[in-house]
Amino acid sequence: MASPVLPSSGALSPLGLDSVRLTPGFWGDRVALNREVIIAHCQEWMERAGWIGNFRRLGGDPALRDPVLRQGREFSDSEIYKLLEGMAWAGHPALPELAATVARAQEEDGYLNTRWYGDRYTDFEWGHELYCYGHLIQAGVARLRTHGEDELTGVVRRAADHICRRFMDTSETCGHPVVEMALVELYRATGTERYLEMARRFVERRGLPALDDIEFGRAYFQDDLPVRRARVFRGHAVRAVYFASGAVDVAVETGDAELLSAIEAQWERTVARRVHLTGGMGSRHSDEAFGEDFELPPDRAYSETCAGIGSIMLAHRLLLATGDVRYADLAERTMFNVLATSPALEGRSFFYANPLHVRVPAAPPEGMNPAAEGGLRSPWFTVSCCPNNIARTYASLAAYVATSDASGVQIHHHTPAEIHHEGLVLRVETGYPWSGEVTVRVVRGGSGRISLRVPPWAAGARISHGGTTRPVPAGYAVAEGRWRPGDEIRLHLPMTPRWTYPDRRVDAVRGCAAVERGPLVYCAESVKDEPPLALVEARVSPPVEHLVDGVVELDVEAVLVSPGADAWPYTSSPRTGGPARAEDAATPPATGTAGTPGPVGKAGTPEPAGKAVTPEEPVPVPSGEPLRLVPYHRWGNQGPATMRVWLPTAG
Repeated sequence: MASPVLPSSGALSPLGLDSVRLTPGFWGDRVALNREVIIAHCQEWMERAGWIGNFRRLGGDPALRDPVLRQGREFSDSEIYKLLEGMAWAGHPALPELAATVARAQEEDGYLNTRWYGDRYTDFEWGHELYCYGHLIQAGVARLRTHGEDELTGVVRRAADHICRRFMDTSETCGHPVVEMALVELYRATGTERYLEMARRFVERRGLPALDDIEFGRAYFQDDLPVRRARVFRGHAVRAVYFASGAVDVAVETGDAELLSAIEAQWERTVARRVHLTGGMGSRHSDEAFGEDFELPPDRAYSETCAGIGSIMLAHRLLLATGDVRYADLAERTMFNVLATSPALEGRSFFYANPLHVRVPAAPPEGMNPAAEGGLRSPWFTVSCCPNNIARTYASLAAYVATSDASGVQIHHHTPAEIHHEGLVLRVETGYPWSGEVTVRVVRGGSGRISLRVPPWAAGARISHGGTTRPVPAGYAVAEGRWRPGDEIRLHLPMTPRWTYPDRRVDAVRGCAAVERGPLVYCAESVKDEPPLALVEARVSPPVEHLVDGVVELDVEAVLVSPGADAWPYTSSPRTGGPARAEDAATPPATGTAGTPGPVGKAGTPEPAGKAVTPEEPVPVPSGEPLRLVPYHRWGNQGPATMRVWLPTAG
């Protein structure tokens, strides 16, 4: 079966690319864009940057093997492997030539790395050798499942055998996990037991510790505690979710219920305390890491695209293992608000980080962008893990849509598609996420349950089939019977926009609210000469919907506030603290304790402490001015802009 994850057991079995075909719609259009634009864009930039050339030099004239000539970071090989995986899932015609270039660089014993070939395994913390192998193996698994044995799969088998010979009886591991889940999947694809055992040992030896300490601490590598003792995801966010994914794979294949339970508990605590509204993971820029509980600043949210993709991978694995709908709920949130956000609508530029608040419009990058942050999509980065991760994820996205078990078929993600399972053929028709109407039409008959996921926000959902309509709670709406061609199931998911409030322990957004509609998070965006968002406060009233070129945008009531004078921005009165509203301009300001020295005013004399800020001139905008909100995944497509998801509330 053509699927990136094929566990041998679990509550649910995935339906792969050979059973689910996405048709035009929200996700089908993006998969087509990936096949037609994104994959070629990634290959073109890696040629331009010299990363593919690294393999040509290594596999060609020995005189050209000068390390000085090598281009890119120490892990750039992994980007070619991610692209190969995407090409394999997409059936891209450029794969054989690129795979041959990689094959010529492999050494006789299976070793393959363009950076460390002359100095193997000398830096486990930062060298990324096993990390690169992990992505190579995942590419090989994709090729095995979509095509069969060929030159690329031979490269992968030799590399995996080399890993087992070199590491089976050591205590070493890689500073960046991914090889664990790759080896498990290669075991699933080939039945070779040593690959599973190698993955198990890599999982168990992390946290003993296996790596040196660094300035961020061993938690950065998830090497501070053995996996079974950890309580929450911590450290580098991408590393954390990749490692957890590998641990789930090992647990499922070895029947290790304790290990699976440990990852479930870590996921639950993380989702309750360390995940952004968008589903994004990672709060800290310095180490691309999770913060402490409820440390979720919107403007400093790192929320790396790769961490979002890793979260989707992990949630999908946990869904297959347990059948628990919560994992599909988080996967959907992350798919619509991180995965779909990174690439521009034209598919040739990407976000690396996905903050929830951008204060200053970013300057358009020139050429390769050396900075991951910045609030503007870039065509390429010095570290371009995200574009290639997008390419391979979009190419395999159909395999995340539906599953099966002994009772029938489960549809987890609502998107136009054709689904085949044991003779039953279903056609899904929907305008989701803009519309909440989902129709499943039977094309070829059969029997069994057909279950459609009902998200937790869809209060008042209804299902209709067989001439009856009934309400359904969050979870799964189930219809069953003997299905004949032409039978229909209709699911109605109310899409009323809703205000969302943060837990008060998320102090960075206390006093703010956000707007969601269906699975989408919305944001305010200020482009060109539009009012600065720093001066906007929203009124919590029902948003007004507008359909603009097939996209639902929302208007909320808002007021502009004055930027205020040069004065002390703190006060003893909660009503007058901070910038004064234009509507309050005539109200005399409150003052603090008279005579207490405060900031020095323009004339050089102390001002009373606690004096409220008063506006120099009121901003001439009437109360109740509407503020247009756009889906978060669409922001930044009109050029440099400021943006915010969490809006300060007026009154």
